Amino acid sequence: MDIEQLASNLRNFEGVTRKKPIADIVNIFEDVRSEYSETIVDFGDDAAVLDTGGDEVILFAADAIWGKIAMESQWWTGYTSVVVNVNDISAMGGRPVAMVNVMSSCDTDACKEMMRGIKDGVKKFGVPMVGGHIHPDTPYNSLGVAIIGVAKKDCLIRSDMAKPGDSIIVAYDMDGRVGKNSPYSWDTTSFKDAQTVRDRFLVMQTIAEKKLAIAGKDISNPGTIGTLGMLCETSKVGASVDVDKIPIPEYLELEQWLKIYPATGYVITTKPENCDECIRIFEDVGITAAVVGNINDSGLVDIYSGEQKAVVFDLNSDTITGIGLSVEDGE
Repeated sequence: MDIEQLASNLRNFEGVTRKKPIADIVNIFEDVRSEYSETIVDFGDDAAVLDTGGDEVILFAADAIWGKIAMESQWWTGYTSVVVNVNDISAMGGRPVAMVNVMSSCDTDACKEMMRGIKDGVKKFGVPMVGGHIHPDTPYNSLGVAIIGVAKKDCLIRSDMAKPGDSIIVAYDMDGRVGKNSPYSWDTTSFKDAQTVRDRFLVMQTIAEKKLAIAGKDISNPGTIGTLGMLCETSKVGASVDVDKIPIPEYLELEQWLKIYPATGYVITTKPENCDECIRIFEDVGITAAVVGNINDSGLVDIYSGEQKAVVFDLNSDTITGIGLSVEDGE
């Protein structure tokens, strides 16, 4: 394995580079962010966090499905729109409550297939789709979904809280298969019974309520190292990862696996003394987890294998999303 080439390929992976425009979008809102008086976290995490004045917070997120997938497979578009939004709430230790959607379609059949996919996702995850908006006459297919959830305020898992000295744990549902529409998607839910799926996506709520995680994110389109990079960017830290310790399905190459959106996959940081308990909680619901590295103060996200080491992201000068602050920081 050429670790330098792997680092370059992960850095330039489309799942990572397509995050670049986020900073420009966020900057548009910079002079009005002081108006968000009830917002604990806004841009940069898996979901915004809204203060209710009580012991719980509202989690509010939205995700859309890549256009090329929406044109290729409408059922998968609908189904995946549920998966990705549920994961955003799960990753923060929350419980999903309800979703709404905005759908555009180029024909009636495409519309029906996206809705059928959403319905199957609702049945699988038990999170209702309660409304939305439709454009039935566009020259393309697209689907965006917004979701709300709730979490205990003092048990929230954020992505901007990682500290030097934290251990890094990655966790995956290894019982999956590469998706039909992309070599970088991993289906772990469509073929499983609903109870198994729900137990696995709610595992982060258990970890949150035991206050074991310092920081965390669900592994999304940037892949494992790209997602860790975003966590480090918002936390203003660095990380070092031993790629030989990352769990991987036997029939996949490391690079493909590190680029995959694993459907049920998380990266968390925790105190070293809490690693064993975190791994046990994941394994109790059938998720494979391992300690793969540590957080440091270098601003570099590097990977290594044996004596080979390479920097994937230099966050002292480079950006992934360009987001490093939340409303609560007040800076």
